Amino acid sequence: MGLEKWSVLPLKCEGHIDVRIGRARLMDRRIFSSTLVALGLATVTDAAFGEEKPLAGANNVVLVHGAYADGSCWIDVIRLLQDAGLQATAVQNPLTSLADDVAATNRILDLQKGPTVLVAHSWGGTVISEAGMHPQVRSLVYIAARAPDAGEDFAALAKRFPAPPASAGVVHAGGFAQLNEEAFLRDFAGDVPAEKARTLYAVQGRIGDTLFSGKTKVAAWRRKPTWYAVSTEDRTIAPELQRFLAKRMKATTKEIPASHLSPVSHPWEVANLILAAAGRA
Repeated sequence: MGLEKWSVLPLKCEGHIDVRIGRARLMDRRIFSSTLVALGLATVTDAAFGEEKPLAGANNVVLVHGAYADGSCWIDVIRLLQDAGLQATAVQNPLTSLADDVAATNRILDLQKGPTVLVAHSWGGTVISEAGMHPQVRSLVYIAARAPDAGEDFAALAKRFPAPPASAGVVHAGGFAQLNEEAFLRDFAGDVPAEKARTLYAVQGRIGDTLFSGKTKVAAWRRKPTWYAVSTEDRTIAPELQRFLAKRMKATTKEIPASHLSPVSHPWEVANLILAAAGRA
């Protein structure tokens, strides 16, 4: 599946939607579904062979947050998924080790009844690359996320690409790390309104100092249908690295003009990609 230039639902659709963070009037789910059909999100075209591949339908979505965040970063995406008739659940990662985060994700996956789309942002991409082998998972969605191969040294891979500015804002104390406020507001949540960004800064998840050293034993994206949203204005994971990862996994790819925190600043675009991965029409 190659790079596809999709149209996405706008932030304002005359007569149907007037979306403002904190004051959303959500569209009727039948209108939402019919709009997706009109946009061609019910099937995925393989760019190499020109074939349409029908998607296995999924009723459930599990969302995995990344470093310097918590499950609240998915709130606006969850509202949209719920309005479309999906069951959405956010994982609260401990961010202490890869094994701990995979275990937390698997606990939520064990609770799902039926096919599930597993979604990740940022560091969460490492988590779902392993947890994605769960039998309930039908497809994977990476949002500005890491996507290591099995046993890969991701830090070494990342050094082949431009160093993201956010890295300079990491501060360590007592075996854990976080982003300082300046780096969080400028480099992590650069297109999020300042008041909301400060709230997200206050609830950011502190990460274990050795979190990023964990290596996956498998790469679920090699075995299951995969989608990837590149944040073109990202200052936390280089967009060039994101494009490399998406191409390597042969993901159906959407570019979003967003900061690293695209689930907050562009929830419609992120929700659309997830709905496509769920095969919903």
